[in-house]
Amino acid sequence: MSRIQMEECSRSHVPMEKAAFEGWLESVSVTFLTLNDQQRNQSLDHLISLSGAVQLRHLSNGLETLLKRDFLRLLPLELAFYLLHWLDPETLLTCCRVCKQWNKVINSCTDVWQGVCRKLGWRIDESIQDAPHWKGVYLKAKLRMVQLQDQKAFETSSLIGHSARVYALYYKDGLLCTGSDDLSAKLWDVRTGQCIYGIQTHTCATVKFDEQKLVTGSFDNTIASWEWSTGAKIQQFRGHTGAVFSVDYNDELDVLVSGSADFTVKVWALSAGACLNTLTGHTEWVTKVILQKSEVESVVHSPGDYILLSADKYEIKVWPLGREINCKCLKTLSVSEDRSISLQPRLQFDGRYIVSCSDLGVYQWDFASFEILRTVCSCQSFTWCLHPNHQCATGVPREPGHEITRSGMLQ
Repeated sequence: MSRIQMEECSRSHVPMEKAAFEGWLESVSVTFLTLNDQQRNQSLDHLISLSGAVQLRHLSNGLETLLKRDFLRLLPLELAFYLLHWLDPETLLTCCRVCKQWNKVINSCTDVWQGVCRKLGWRIDESIQDAPHWKGVYLKAKLRMVQLQDQKAFETSSLIGHSARVYALYYKDGLLCTGSDDLSAKLWDVRTGQCIYGIQTHTCATVKFDEQKLVTGSFDNTIASWEWSTGAKIQQFRGHTGAVFSVDYNDELDVLVSGSADFTVKVWALSAGACLNTLTGHTEWVTKVILQKSEVESVVHSPGDYILLSADKYEIKVWPLGREINCKCLKTLSVSEDRSISLQPRLQFDGRYIVSCSDLGVYQWDFASFEILRTVCSCQSFTWCLHPNHQCATGVPREPGHEITRSGMLQ
């Protein structure tokens, strides 16, 4: 019998009485349960082929209710949050677009978005329990990462005041010191953008400061220390025969160290200005020096010893901070023996680990063994300059004025 004939036959039949229909339905249901899966499927296929538009629409609505259950809505909130912890950020953002309820649940899970930000290297402030805040932090960081990968510049605020190019930057505790080609140095409050101090100096290639003073290294081969409050020059250090690219100092030791384009590192008496030692051995410009107390022990140093690190284009040298003439280098670190990989002037040392970067990535050494612990490779040549609060400062010359742009992953 064809489907058309069946439909005509069904229209000519008189509907069953309620009691008779219920008895027939019970009988069919009992028989259906005795069938195997294949027979059940064949029975359903046959019934579907006999159904009209009204029955098919009813079947579709019923199946949608049975098969498409909103588990996130049905689960207890704590269990839903637990499941969301296992999703990657991209999947979380996709889930936010499913419906308003899903977006509301995902946006209210503080731990999830804090965890996402923590994986990016963020230092989490546990006092901020606002989940949308941390979701916003992640989205902003994601945008910055895309801009960096696409090599696109971005700017969050400008510090306007210098009249020439800015060469030197030093950030500490919410303050940024800048040294410019306009023969001045300025101290800025990064959050407000206000200039706190501005003093006349030489052309600064490097700067470092504390509450009382500023120390500058210059392209004129000299170093000077300045008093913030008066702008007066406290001390001048002469002896290098090339531009001074990096300085560091320790008030307790009354010691200042400097690295220069003359391939040397000099140790100075901070208060007197006298040169105590000249360290040789570099074959390139010394672009970074760091003075730091060791926190670990090795065969060449003990915890508590003050260590001087100096870096050039290819090597990092480790020196004992002594006043003896011609003191010997304790160790020389490099990332390639044939000098095929050059280092950038980005060096960090906390007494336990040395971190530096090259054109190929970031390298971390263990200061106790001097072994490379890990290498973070980059597919492109990026220079990362990260501070504890994830801020990065860059000096950008612009015409007609010259500005400092505070750029990076800022909250």
